[in-house]
Amino acid sequence: MVFTIILSIIGIYFLFNIGLIIIWIAHSDYKSETKKHSDLPFISVIIPVRNEAENILFLLEDLEKQTYQKDKFEVIIADDDSTDDTLKIIKQFQKNTSINLIINQLPSKENNASPKKRAIDSSIKLAKGTLITTTDGDCRVGEKWLETIANFQAETGAVLISGAVCFSVEYRMKNDECRMIGISHFYSLIHSFNIHCGTHSLIQKIQTIEFASLVGSGACAMLFGKPNMCNGANLTYLKSVFYEVNGFSGNEDLASGDDEFLMHKIARLYPEKVQFLKNQHTIVETQAHQTWQSFYNQRKRWASKWKHYQDWKISALAIFIFLSNFCWLLAVSCWLLAYFSFSQICLISTIKFSAEFIFLSLILFFLKKRKLTILVPLVQLIYPFYVVFFGLISQRKGKYFWKGRELE
Repeated sequence: MVFTIILSIIGIYFLFNIGLIIIWIAHSDYKSETKKHSDLPFISVIIPVRNEAENILFLLEDLEKQTYQKDKFEVIIADDDSTDDTLKIIKQFQKNTSINLIINQLPSKENNASPKKRAIDSSIKLAKGTLITTTDGDCRVGEKWLETIANFQAETGAVLISGAVCFSVEYRMKNDECRMIGISHFYSLIHSFNIHCGTHSLIQKIQTIEFASLVGSGACAMLFGKPNMCNGANLTYLKSVFYEVNGFSGNEDLASGDDEFLMHKIARLYPEKVQFLKNQHTIVETQAHQTWQSFYNQRKRWASKWKHYQDWKISALAIFIFLSNFCWLLAVSCWLLAYFSFSQICLISTIKFSAEFIFLSLILFFLKKRKLTILVPLVQLIYPFYVVFFGLISQRKGKYFWKGRELE
């Protein structure tokens, strides 16, 4: 009886992944048609930052290299009371850059339950753009990022555009370090880093694959016309629509959800105008977590919003994913206790992992991480523990630290 129930749930999970594969393959990559810049929208790029001194210059330099015409976009950086050299670096860059760079220095605020929403909301009030594009201070973007987004919006009329985000496992040196050391010393340092941090690199690669599964499933849901997930590190929407749905109203007290809850509100009004931009030029890269504590804090922050979903279908999907992974762990436990035979656990595992492996491989290929495919089976074995753990921990309210702040 137990075997039949587990096999049925795992079987449905297999069909679910087959569906994701079909959706992904059926939607070809977007091919941008070059338009006159005069016909394209003005974009306000909003970047909430706090203590990003080691990263922000990389992103600013990426934005300066954009192929999108400089008079068609502006960059608004909302500095949320940074305690390092973030603001100093931004102001120094501002003196010499050719892009329109605006600094939105947020005043200190105690008991700020949702600092990122506050940063974005105050920056939108300053924005001149028809389109609002958000990303994070530790991200990297390609030179055709804004141009491709603008062309896609002009062609499709989308009111919200979600783009892919993936982890980078590359080592970043501090700016001062790059200037102080010679080229030979630089390569020596990189070589030493690769030798001594092999385990650290493996952890980052595992995170990259795990994150790719979230990106892929969210993308397919949007391509299918049933959006459920997106990421504020690569999100674009009409400024007018932001105000039409009253912005972040209704979830101001939640630390997370500046992206997904806003998307859900917009999707209720414009179900066919919320779209995923499947194009490699618009992939945004961010750093993998350097510590497990950092990883835990981020996932707990994300998990904190699960129980606040208002659409039962999204909640049902989250429960189904949890149940599918829990069933595999239950099957393994039954096998270890000799309730299931070896052939039974092999059957369940094959069904659970086969289509899932193909889907993850397709997403990694799109994200230009195909070399990580070899590690997918390892992640598949770890993933059920992760899903069940965070699924359970999200049910209780608790505090955690994020960007040097204690949040709930």
